[in-house]
Amino acid sequence: MAQTPLPDTLDEIRALLRHLPGPDLEAGTAVRERDRQLTKPPGSLGRLEELAEWMAVWQGRHPPQLRRPRVAVFAGNHGVAVAQGVSAYPVAVTAQMVKNFVAGGAAVNQLAQAADSDLRVYELDLEHPTADFTIAPAMTEAECVRAMAYGMMAVEPGIDLLCLGEMGIGNTTSGAALATALFGGEATDWVGPGTGVDAAGVRRKAEVVAKGIAAHKAAMTDPLEVLRHLGGLELAAIVGAVLAARMARIPVLLDGYTCTAAAAVLWAVDRHALDHCQVAHVSAEPGHRRLLDKLGRAALLDLGMRLGEGSGAALAIGLVRGALACHEGMATFAQAGVSDKD
Repeated sequence: MAQTPLPDTLDEIRALLRHLPGPDLEAGTAVRERDRQLTKPPGSLGRLEELAEWMAVWQGRHPPQLRRPRVAVFAGNHGVAVAQGVSAYPVAVTAQMVKNFVAGGAAVNQLAQAADSDLRVYELDLEHPTADFTIAPAMTEAECVRAMAYGMMAVEPGIDLLCLGEMGIGNTTSGAALATALFGGEATDWVGPGTGVDAAGVRRKAEVVAKGIAAHKAAMTDPLEVLRHLGGLELAAIVGAVLAARMARIPVLLDGYTCTAAAAVLWAVDRHALDHCQVAHVSAEPGHRRLLDKLGRAALLDLGMRLGEGSGAALAIGLVRGALACHEGMATFAQAGVSDKD
């Protein structure tokens, strides 16, 4: 991302979004040509074949490579969690979990290690939560853009695949607010238990989301302003990382509900802005399936997970590795002396 100047305003973000690189069609053709020669019926590896082509067209090379995957977890605190009691846990847990990540004790540490992936954790001013979005915009423009730029800086040269996740007590409320504002419906359509709130807590979250959207109704027509008013620092950083990865031709695996809701801000600006992304897994958080339907996406995994912290994205690295291993390592019909179909 070194060649792209970091933005100072949302208008500069909008300008970047008008010049997104597209897929490398020649690399895609090379994948399909090789795939037709491999010792298997056409299409028999299903989405593994699609993953190989996806990696090639967004890396812009054939064969695609997966030597340096990166799991990036962004952490931020939410004023709405401080003021409105929308989480089962206190906001102090965000910083405590960051320490756990650094010490290697979280689920994502184990999954990243199992996937032979680098893991980086990025804190975003944990001592200063965003504003309570029911009474004020969550972030000023400067705060929002600064967080996006921070996420962009996490996209370093040489990464083959970027896996994105988040940590932030209360951020399923913020994610549900983004989804409601971007895609409509009632707040009750989008909220869920998050870290484990009961039915009364879910109703409380829906009330908070509805109140926040009503408070900022005038800003709800611009996706980037939706992010600024209802999002969080870590969610803005995810948006920045997705954008920077597109500019740098790095494929992206998105984690669960909150991560996908953040990325959906870019989709709402440009329906092709997430073409370089795959959704790693569908969360048990009920709004995620609805969100994937709106985005026209099918997740790679469905394991009933709802942890966040990039866990599903880290786990899906293995699927991508398998896809590339088959594509590059399988013998062709000619090499194996196997008769092709007539």
